[in-house]
Amino acid sequence: MRNLDETTITQEVLARNVGTRDRRLHQIITGLVQHLHAFAREVQLTEQEWEKGIEFLTSVGQICSPVRQEFILLSDILGLSTLVIAQNHRKPDGCTEATVFGPFHVADAPFIESGADLSKNLPGTPWFVRGTVRGLSGEVVPHAVLEVWQADDQGYYDVQKPGLDAYEGRGILRADAQGHFHFRTIVPEAYPIPHDGPVGNLLAALERHPWRPAHLHFMVSAEGYERLVTHVFKEGGEYLDSDTVFGVRTSLIAEWVKHEAGIAPDGTQCDEPFCTLDFDFVLKPSEPD
Repeated sequence: MRNLDETTITQEVLARNVGTRDRRLHQIITGLVQHLHAFAREVQLTEQEWEKGIEFLTSVGQICSPVRQEFILLSDILGLSTLVIAQNHRKPDGCTEATVFGPFHVADAPFIESGADLSKNLPGTPWFVRGTVRGLSGEVVPHAVLEVWQADDQGYYDVQKPGLDAYEGRGILRADAQGHFHFRTIVPEAYPIPHDGPVGNLLAALERHPWRPAHLHFMVSAEGYERLVTHVFKEGGEYLDSDTVFGVRTSLIAEWVKHEAGIAPDGTQCDEPFCTLDFDFVLKPSEPD
């Protein structure tokens, strides 16, 4: 079709795509085109604004690297990450809720022994974490694999530290035959997402803060159960009601109990005040193939 205008362009684009044999791709692109065109009409997008949008997305891509995923940050601060997770990980009552994956997971974190120090001797308040992995019916989930990662007491992840030659504040451990797990680390602090790039500029333009409440990341996997990606947040922590990536769930808030120096839960002597966290995970059974 020639002589397309603002009223006919959408249907012509959709008509050009009907030949694809990938029906799911066709469904997604059709929805994308329809909503993008409707958005441009609704806000009466100007050429200058369109160009600014292209420049913004270009800058988001240019700042991405193996240790920084600016597009995940963009998805997070727009609430898209939380929306996609919520609609793809609906769980029955009683299961531990999923939340955002975040940009700081790595695929080759080291395995640690149960009870080991995940922090690799980072400075900070000692923290003893323990819990049990169970299924929805209360059954023990033996030998579940737990990937754990966190910020340090300054709010930085190891991958944000230039020149670091070994991982800190992350590791993979396996629950025992009764589903129990425990490890030592340090108490993490609240932190701002990286905001020295285009996503930070967008937050500033929207007059929004970049902060996340203090939390500990978990990814829990076990045969016969859906993989769980979640956080545990500090009860009473700052930013619980304004997490910049919309990741907080009431069920994921737990007490990080403070203790005076003395005997720690692992039986060792701790010569400084420390904290403990007890948190159990309840996994959803996998759907049959």
